[in-house]
Amino acid sequence: MSNLTHAIQGRDWRSGRWIEVTFDHATIQHVRPTQPDPLKERWLAPGMVDLQINGYGGIDFQQEETTEDDLLKALSSLARDGCSRCFLTLITAPWDTMMKRLKRIKRIRDTNPILRASIAGWHLEGPFLSETPGYCGAHHVPSMSDPSIKLIQELRNITLDDPVLLTLAPERPGSMEAIKEAARSGLRVSLGHTDANAATLACASDAGASGFTHLGNACPQQLDRHDNQLFRALDSGPWFTGLIPDKMHVSPTLFRILHRLIPGHRIYYTTDAMSGAGAEPGHYTIGHLELEIGEDQIVHQPGKTNFAGSALSPREGIERAAAMLGVSWREVWQHFSEIPARWMELPTGLDPGSPSSFCIIEAMPDTPFNIQTNPTWKP
Repeated sequence: MSNLTHAIQGRDWRSGRWIEVTFDHATIQHVRPTQPDPLKERWLAPGMVDLQINGYGGIDFQQEETTEDDLLKALSSLARDGCSRCFLTLITAPWDTMMKRLKRIKRIRDTNPILRASIAGWHLEGPFLSETPGYCGAHHVPSMSDPSIKLIQELRNITLDDPVLLTLAPERPGSMEAIKEAARSGLRVSLGHTDANAATLACASDAGASGFTHLGNACPQQLDRHDNQLFRALDSGPWFTGLIPDKMHVSPTLFRILHRLIPGHRIYYTTDAMSGAGAEPGHYTIGHLELEIGEDQIVHQPGKTNFAGSALSPREGIERAAAMLGVSWREVWQHFSEIPARWMELPTGLDPGSPSSFCIIEAMPDTPFNIQTNPTWKP
């Protein structure tokens, strides 16, 4: 691997000051002040991190035949849209099937330096989820099961030292013991697809759960006005709370309310992208489900109205989050970069020693807003 160094100039995303960043294939070497360039509106910011990628660019990570080339294609498309690192997400299937898929993809990933740098960790959304209609979402209910210490240990033995995010419903039998074992083993536990009562949420927090997966989703369209998942989540915790900023999974009104109620340093964004994200409208899959995506980017099963993942790109997520909040992209950037990275204990920032997979943002007036991962970054 070449240690050739490069340099790029642009405005620091936080301060607005012009800087020159010198970097090699892996890390930033130096950051120095430099003279402004009045002809450019180029900004530099830490690379985006998405903790929930089920597939991308036409590639479904849930399929048994996913190849190294498929993974490279998906991760290249994701980097093109501004996201340099992700947690590859596997959704509900029989536990043995999920572990088989995880082992296979991890073997491929561990032998490829580009995939090692791009797939920063693993997210298991299932199979320990609520089977109740509305809360189960598009997950395959017959494949759901209860967690146990033994299963958590198996998961850790497969993933070794890799960062892992586990989404579960804490009302399932065995959850508290499993959460304690997961926390002891260094996994991050997030609650989701759950209708747990307030006491169960409190117990889950005490056991070591620290996140809430895509709050505002995985619940019925109509909720009890006195007691519901949203109220309980907001009244407990504190959680690192995931939001999908596509204006559909969470309405703009609720999006703004959640930003007023949840401490900003505990909100992270995710696309919850499936195979059709970063691709043209059409027919795609997520696991066993056949899905369709229209021009409106809504992902659903033919003939049904419930969402089944998202076709949102990270770049679009930044644009839409800023629009919903009525702020600059700079004010929401941390929710798609530094906050999820620090929760997962990943290196981040725009400082010497930080990953060189930073983003370059072109934001000229009257031109399309453009985000790309540093194109000279070669893990």
